[in-house]
Amino acid sequence: MSQPTISRTLSKAILKPEVRIKLKIWNTYLTGKLVRFDNYMNLVVKDAKEIYFGRGGKRSKDLGTVMIRGASIIFIGQDREKIILSSEMEDVDEEKLMHRQEIDDF
Repeated sequence: MSQPTISRTLSKAILKPEVRIKLKIWNTYLTGKLVRFDNYMNLVVKDAKEIYFGRGGKRSKDLGTVMIRGASIIFIGQDREKIILSSEMEDVDEEKLMHRQEIDDF
């Protein structure tokens, strides 16, 4: 990715009420409000919550305000959406043909 693309993407994410961040640590996500970022994709996240999916199930822990080093981030998601398959297209509004909001958490 080029630098303008990262800045543009993070500028959109900072306007969202919550972002989802996948870390390089196995099956670990962070959610919270993106407050700041820099050119190296280091992030400051307010009201952060760590979510871990392991053998014992899903565990979560409130962290408060955290700084995440850009090198430990795999992806940043803004909204959780799912592509609708052609078999599911019955009774779907034209505006929602490509995406729909998922109900469950992660």
